[in-house]
Amino acid sequence: MDGNGLLVSEIFYSIQGESSHAGYPCIFVRLAGCNLRCTYCDARYSYEEPGNFQGINELLAAIDRLPAAERVEITGGEPLLQEGVYALMGQLLARGRRVLLETNGSISIARVPAAVHCIMDVKCPGSGMAPQLDRENFRRLTSRDEIKFVLCDRPDYDWARQLMADFRLGPPFNLIFSPVAGRLDPRILLGHPSL
Repeated sequence: MDGNGLLVSEIFYSIQGESSHAGYPCIFVRLAGCNLRCTYCDARYSYEEPGNFQGINELLAAIDRLPAAERVEITGGEPLLQEGVYALMGQLLARGRRVLLETNGSISIARVPAAVHCIMDVKCPGSGMAPQLDRENFRRLTSRDEIKFVLCDRPDYDWARQLMADFRLGPPFNLIFSPVAGRLDPRILLGHPSL
């Protein structure tokens, strides 16, 4: 795929439900394709189905037809697999949008424009994909970005805490512990001793 277009799974308008932007109206652009196969994936269609090719201008027009929202989140799958995502991010920024990029952290974020709010969705061991993490991405993040650890169980929590210590991940980063639905009761993250 060249930089003139993208394979798109879906585009929709909703309320942001995750990250520090939760509660805000947001347009979501879900790109097709993923290089990981997490045990708990809730968007398998993004890599099981081929997606629809859209040129950048066509995609921007589709975004403009949706209800007005300052925020546009580019997600997947893994959006950084497609070269055209960089042009899309640049065009959205030039149009005054607040751009959120949700990435699984397995691909370098070095080329992501500085003004983009990067949400690195770190896959812990319970995902089966932890070895794919590009740990250098922790050094590439800025204070605008955030890290979301997706947790299945206590070993995932301990692994995440070790990464936080190894890379001194704390303020100014937003750190989010996100329990996998159906596998980790969110109440346990509130301090229940069995975690």
